[in-house]
This record gives sequence, C-alpha cells and structure tokens, in this order.
Amino acid sequence: MKEEYNLRKELKTLESIRGSGTELITIYVPPDFPISDEIARLRSEYGQASNIKSKTTRLNVQSAIERIIQYLKVYRDVPENGLAVFCGNVSNVQSKSDIELYSLLPPQPIKANIYRCDSSFLLEPIQKMAESTDNYALLVMDGRDATLAVLKGTEIVVDKKIRSFAHQKVHKGGQSAARYDRAIGESIDDYYKSIADSINELFLNWNFKLKGLVVGGPGPSKENFVKSKNLNYQIKILGVFDTGYTDESMGLNELLEKAREVLSEQQAIVERVTMEKFLNEVSRNGLAVYGYNAVKDAVMKGNVSKLLVSDQIELTNVTYKCNTCGAEFTKLEKGNEREEKHECGGNLEIIKEEDAVENIISMADKNKIETLFISADSQYGKELLLGFEGLGALLRYKN
Repeated sequence: MKEEYNLRKELKTLESIRGSGTELITIYVPPDFPISDEIARLRSEYGQASNIKSKTTRLNVQSAIERIIQYLKVYRDVPENGLAVFCGNVSNVQSKSDIELYSLLPPQPIKANIYRCDSSFLLEPIQKMAESTDNYALLVMDGRDATLAVLKGTEIVVDKKIRSFAHQKVHKGGQSAARYDRAIGESIDDYYKSIADSINELFLNWNFKLKGLVVGGPGPSKENFVKSKNLNYQIKILGVFDTGYTDESMGLNELLEKAREVLSEQQAIVERVTMEKFLNEVSRNGLAVYGYNAVKDAVMKGNVSKLLVSDQIELTNVTYKCNTCGAEFTKLEKGNEREEKHECGGNLEIIKEEDAVENIISMADKNKIETLFISADSQYGKELLLGFEGLGALLRYKN
C-alpha cells in the first residue's frame, strides 16, 4: 500500500502544476517500446519546437525535451509496465525558468505511446489506474462460446475460452424427439458446468480475493447459466448485462463499459460499510482509535485489523533547529504549515522533513495490516478527514 500512497501523492503534486503556456510535456512509453525510438521521436519534436513563436516558450519546451532525452538514456529497456515522464517549467515567476522532471512507474501496463505538450500534464491514464486496485472476474457468453477474464484495475486479462458442444436443434433419423431434446439439455448442462468449473478454479487460484463476478452476453444463456447454481457459494455475482458480443476484444470491453457504474459502486460500498463499523466502535469506545499518535501506536503494536486513511490527508514530521539557542525539536505539521519562530525568539531552520502518513503505511505493510483509502469526496470521507484527523484504525483487541 505504500506504493499506492506514493502514487496518489505524486499525482496530487503533478495535478497542481500549471504552465504559463503550452510548455509542460507528458510522455507515456509502453512496455517493450524501444528507448532509441522514443529518443528519436523526441529529437523530432525538439526540431518542430523551433517553430514556436514565443521565444520563452520555445526555450522552455526545448529545454524540457532535452532533459527528458538525457533521462531516458539512463534506461536500457522500458520497465515492465512502461514509463510515464512529466517535465516542464514549473516556475511561478514569468522571467525565471525552473525545468523540473517527474517520473512514474505505472501500476499497470501503459497501452499507448503518447507525447503531449500543454499547459498541464496529461494524468488521466495514470489516474484511472490509481482509481481502482480491486480485481474482478468477467464472463461474456452465449449458447456456443464463453470468454472468462480478470479485470486488474484497468487491464483486462483473458483467463480461458470455453466452447459448447451442445447438439444443434435439428432432428436426426432413428432418434426420438424426446431423446434428442434430452441429449441437448445434457450437453447444455455440461457447457454450463464447464464454465462454472473454470470460474471456481479462477477464484480458487486467486484465494477468493477477486471482488466478484460480472456476467454479460446476448440472449438468455447468461441468465440460464446464473440460474444453474454451479458456482461456489463464496462467489458474488455483481451484475448480469446484455452485450452484443462474446469475444475477448469487443465483448469484454462492452461488458466493462456497461458494468462500470456497478464496479465503481463496489468501492463505495466497501468504504461505507467500513466507516459505519468504525464510527460505531468509536461511539461506544470500542475497537477503534483515530488521530496520528493513537493510530501509529496501534500499528506499531500490530493491534490493527484495518487502517483507514483519507486520500486528502497531509501530515509531515518536521525537524527544526533554532539559529539562536541551537535547540532541535520535531513537530507534526498539517499541509504546508511550518513554524518560523522559536519560543526564545530565534528563527527556525528546517533540517529534516518526513511524510508521517507514509511512515504509518510502511509499518502497516510490514505488519501485514490492510490499508483502505477513503475518498474525501464522500460524506464518510469528509467525516474521517475533518472529524478524525484523516486517520483511523479498527483494532483486533481492546488495550
């Protein structure tokens, strides 16, 4: 979860940056894309930038491109999930340039090679990856074919394709209609059981950590399959949708589009149920604590079943030194708040800053404690951020 927290924090920083002109450059490099080809493309863009009329913008864009080229030369190969690089003039002073470069390793594979120069960074591809880290099973099927896949964040990975061997509904000589219909029914049952066995095996391989199953397809076969009740009782069917296709490209993507609202609601449900439990425990002084010090103490002791973190929390441990009396002390600061004067009247110098939330999440990861990020956009999320300092924990036992 530390990596997810750092990604969220980095995206928040990048989102706040605005260029004075179209001089902020974003590049996305997919896995296995030759670094030499990307550098060649950037050199071409460098040449085209010479046509920019504004001298300041032209110099800033070319400086950013050159900075990216030098950075890419560090890599022999593109990392496993690709590479996202953001570079440009971040100075708020118009007469002064400050070319900064930021780099992110995406949590999922990048699909397209992108170059964009604008007044803001292109963050949507990474933001979509960060929105959902949950995994779901997807099934598209009709009476003849089925495709089973896993949705990993925003990436669809096909697990298995299954074909029906049910007889066609035509009469054969020497075979009664009743006997033939019975054979068809048995073949259809075998087809449904084969699909169910594949789904059960998939969930077993994932130790039942897939959040649920979404089913789609044309015609009544999908509903009949769900009614067949061959699935493991632990598997939750989140929705059944009509789609026009059953293949891995169009069928699965169509299902994902139609089920998007259902899948987004799942995270909201998890947040609501968890926060209701947390608030109930707090109200009766039960198995819950909140605030930095109490939560940190519980995490250090391993007495936390679930760590709750607001996605908007900003806490920093800042170490100061007084330039008059030489005193050093560390203080927990919210957001960008910083002390300027010591009690003796001397000026304070910052000698060290540490992300306090990152430290707690690192300890939670080490102690195998589940971390749940709560969106500050929801009512419960606002309550956690404003009423409970943005940090809460459900405890394993009462101290």
